Amino acid sequence: MSPSGQRRISESTVRRLSVYLRFLRELTRQGRELVSSRQLARGCGTTPAQVRKDLSLFGSFGKRGRGYTVDELRRTLEGILGLGRRWRVALVGVGKIGSALLGYQDLARRGFDIAAAFDSDPAKTGQVVSGVRLYSAERLTEVVRMQHIELGIIATPPESAQAVADELAGAGVGAILNFAPVEIDVPDNVTVRTMDVALELEGLSFVLTSGDRMPSRK
Repeated sequence: MSPSGQRRISESTVRRLSVYLRFLRELTRQGRELVSSRQLARGCGTTPAQVRKDLSLFGSFGKRGRGYTVDELRRTLEGILGLGRRWRVALVGVGKIGSALLGYQDLARRGFDIAAAFDSDPAKTGQVVSGVRLYSAERLTEVVRMQHIELGIIATPPESAQAVADELAGAGVGAILNFAPVEIDVPDNVTVRTMDVALELEGLSFVLTSGDRMPSRK
C-alpha cells in the first residue's frame, strides 16, 4: 500500500492505460459508441484478460455482453491519468530535442502546456518559439516558481542534467521527464522518467541479433 493508503499501481499498468486511452480517442473520432474488451485488447496489443484486470484496479466498468461505453471509459481513464486538467511544463535545453518538443503540438492537445523554456545560450534568450518564451537558464528557479510549473523536461547535455534536476526539484517541480542519457538523483517526493533512446535501440538490437522476442511494453 502507498502512504496514502491506495494500492500502488505498476508502471507497466499505467503505460497500458495510456495505450487504451489513445485507442479510445481514435474510436471517439470514428463515432464508435461501444467497444468490447476483446476489441480493446486487439487494438492495443494485449489480451482481453489483461484489459479487464487493468480496469478492475480502478472500479467496475462495462456490462457483460455489451462491452464498454467508449466516451464514458475514455473520460474515466483521462481522470485516472490526471488529464482532466492542464499541466504546466518547463523545458530546459532548447537544442535539437528541445526544439522538436516545442513544435510537438500533441503535447498541448493532451493537456501538457510548455509554459516556459530555458537555455544557457544567451543568443536564445527572449526568443519565442512555437508560442513559448525562452528564458536564460539562470532564471529557472524564479520563473518556475512564478508560473507555478509542476512538471519539468530536461533536454540538456548529460553533464548539465543533474544540476538542472536539482534546481527543478528545489523550485517545487514534482515530476521530471529526462531526455539526457544519464541517470539523475532526485528527492523521494520527485518522480523521474528517463528517455534513453540509445538504450531502447540497444534492446531492439538484441532482439534482432538473438532472435529472442521480448514482449512489447504496453
